[in-house]
Amino acid sequence: MTTFIARVLLIVFSASIGYVIGGTFEPVRTSYEIFGLLIGGGIAFIIIGLEYLIKKFSFEGLIAPTVGLILGMVTASFIVGWLDLVLPDSFAFFDQIKHFFTISLMLFLGYLGFSIGVKLKGDLKMLPAPQFGRSGLNAPKVLDTSVIIDGRIADICKLGFIEGSLVIPRFVLNELQNIADSPEPLRRTRGRRGLDILTEIQKQVSVDVRISEVDYPDVREVDSKLVRLAKQLHAKIITNDFNLNKVAQFQGIDVLNINDLANALKPIVLPDEDFIIKIIKEGKEPGQGIGYLDDGTMVVIENGARMIGKEVKVTVTSVLQTSAGQMIFTKIK
Repeated sequence: MTTFIARVLLIVFSASIGYVIGGTFEPVRTSYEIFGLLIGGGIAFIIIGLEYLIKKFSFEGLIAPTVGLILGMVTASFIVGWLDLVLPDSFAFFDQIKHFFTISLMLFLGYLGFSIGVKLKGDLKMLPAPQFGRSGLNAPKVLDTSVIIDGRIADICKLGFIEGSLVIPRFVLNELQNIADSPEPLRRTRGRRGLDILTEIQKQVSVDVRISEVDYPDVREVDSKLVRLAKQLHAKIITNDFNLNKVAQFQGIDVLNINDLANALKPIVLPDEDFIIKIIKEGKEPGQGIGYLDDGTMVVIENGARMIGKEVKVTVTSVLQTSAGQMIFTKIK
């Protein structure tokens, strides 16, 4: 309420000053006073508009629109100056409308430059870093929906393993919002978890998170949009989606798969190595027992069904690598 009153007083004060200044022109005319009143009120509205823009945009986000505004007004000045030189002195009509034409052109081109700057400000922030080889130094990383919902990306960022900007496309945010609004409880929970993970990442000072407003109305599938955006930004894609991983790699885009990273970080187990494990349940084959390492790796224990619920010392007989990870086959020592 206090802000509203202050703005009203600013408009009244500015309009009054404009009215008084308009009345000082000779010869005294009512039209001058009204014109001054309108100019004063207009200046007040411009100040209020600037206040709104400063609150809405960050300083970094105002750079591109401000540059566009200045370039537009400078261009208008050059055009008026060029017309002043080119048009003959006998062309008196231009002299009569020169000031009005100058102000109108500066307003038009200034507004046009400002609008273009607002449109481009998100894209300018995501211009790729200087390229050194195929992937570039500190190349931006585009996140897909699956890796956001998964949540492990937040811990990876917290530990400082991610360099460069993290790009969150607007269409991915929209997809997350749709999932969070789903009538299905499980799907709704996953969507809300994804939004919470994004909030957690944004709070991390060490991570540069960018929201990309770039969209491709001619493309319906989110995965196809992600691939196209990554190409445009010379970015990498961080995902857990197997199909997106393959499609992106086929099109020459570097992909960082969180599941691949997790598998790479699992401890290496060699044949004849011993360790202790708790047998949880029976296996598919008669007499087999099943246990799990701390990282989730399945361990099959030969003749371990009779020891369910107990911790036993086992010896590794073989290791099987599958698309889902490792399976370790052991026997009780």
